[in-house]
Amino acid sequence: MPRYPIVIHKDKNSDYGVTVPDLPGCFSAGKSYEEAIENSIEAIECHLEGLLLDGEPIPQPQSIAEYARNRIYKGGLWFLVPIDLSKLSGSSKRVNITLPEKLLHQMDQYAKKHGQSRSGLIANAAIEYITRSH
Repeated sequence: MPRYPIVIHKDKNSDYGVTVPDLPGCFSAGKSYEEAIENSIEAIECHLEGLLLDGEPIPQPQSIAEYARNRIYKGGLWFLVPIDLSKLSGSSKRVNITLPEKLLHQMDQYAKKHGQSRSGLIANAAIEYITRSH
C-alpha cells in the first residue's frame, strides 16, 4: 500500500492546510492535525480516482526528503498517509487465478501483517506495477 507524503501548515487564524506534493493540485484542510490527515486521505483518493478515470498514470509517492528541502514547504509538518489503491476505480469483479501455493502463503502472511486482504494486496501490487511501467 503506497504511503503519500503530505505537509501540513498552520497559519494564524486558519485551519490546518494540507499539500500533497506528489499530486499537483491536490489540497485539503482540517480543524486539527487528525482531521487534516483524515481529510487528506479522502482528497488523495478522489484525486487518484480522477486520474484513473482520465486514463492517466498514478504517480508513485516520493520520499519526504525529495520535498523537504523545497522552501515552499518550510515550517510544515510531514506525515505519510497510506492509500489503499484497491478501493479506487469502481466496483470489484470476482476472478479466478492460479498461483503457486508457496507464493500464495507468503502473500497471505504479508497481507495479514499489513492489515490487507489477499484481493487488496493483489490489486495494490498490480496498480503499482502498472503505474511504475509508465
